[in-house]
Amino acid sequence: MAFLYKSDAERGAVWARLFAERAPEIPFRQWPDIGDPAAVRYLAAWTPPEHLAESFPNLELLFSVGAGIDQFELAALPPRVGVVRMIEPGLLAGMLDYATLGVLALHRDLPAYLAQQRSALWQPGPVLTAGQRRVGVMGLGTLGRAVAERLATLGFVVSGWSRSRRDVPGIACHAGAAELPAFLGAADILVCLLPLTEATRGILDRALFAQLPPGASLLNLGRGAHLVADDLIAALDRGHLRAAMLDVTEPEPLPPEDPLWRHPKILITPHIASVTQAEGAALAVIDNLERHRTGRPVLGLVDRSKGY
Repeated sequence: MAFLYKSDAERGAVWARLFAERAPEIPFRQWPDIGDPAAVRYLAAWTPPEHLAESFPNLELLFSVGAGIDQFELAALPPRVGVVRMIEPGLLAGMLDYATLGVLALHRDLPAYLAQQRSALWQPGPVLTAGQRRVGVMGLGTLGRAVAERLATLGFVVSGWSRSRRDVPGIACHAGAAELPAFLGAADILVCLLPLTEATRGILDRALFAQLPPGASLLNLGRGAHLVADDLIAALDRGHLRAAMLDVTEPEPLPPEDPLWRHPKILITPHIASVTQAEGAALAVIDNLERHRTGRPVLGLVDRSKGY
């Protein structure tokens, strides 16, 4: 009944220590020292080994060491293997910090003022209060819901959209394709926190941008593949969108020659919005292992039919 860790070695040392302290009954292995493959019941990775099902015939749970699971080829996994998203306090705290930073930067026109600074231009623009700005959060999972609630406490008028119906007190919630246009039409700042699935790949495109109010801004915290970059640049250049802030790109890292780097209305950060904390992640996994072994629900278990 071994646990195999395949990710950053320095973080792995933290996991090994905590497993020894909190779950000494579970043999802990760190890639590439896998021991007996048949003994591996649990695996934590960002990029799993190739031929996973054949290599580890008794695997029961596959844990992502990050928030996403789109890097896993779910169709190639046998039905018996549960896939678990990472849910840990540091991941949530980081996203709340960054989402607040991003929305406030777009709310107060930081991209425009940075461009003005490079041109030595002193030109104040209109200043709106938070209550005059509508923020729409796409994706109301664990992170999206928390972000929506945090932004509401800052005084923004917040709405949310998700594939299936969610109820978040104080947030105007929309669901499904039929309610997407109304949601978009009331989003001065659009925050994307959707999971990446075949249904959401490329969702941030020309058609979607056209449904946003003139002068709207985009904050993409989901995945780079959600965005059709050429459509974003076109919407910015024609003035329909005011600005964008991207923490994720496709590909990553973004090539030096990519036009996103040099666009004056775009801010880019290198996928640092939310970083899993090694200790919190290890403790979350240990807790989930105990849940699994005692028949309780595993937190973050993915519905593989939906892809999230």
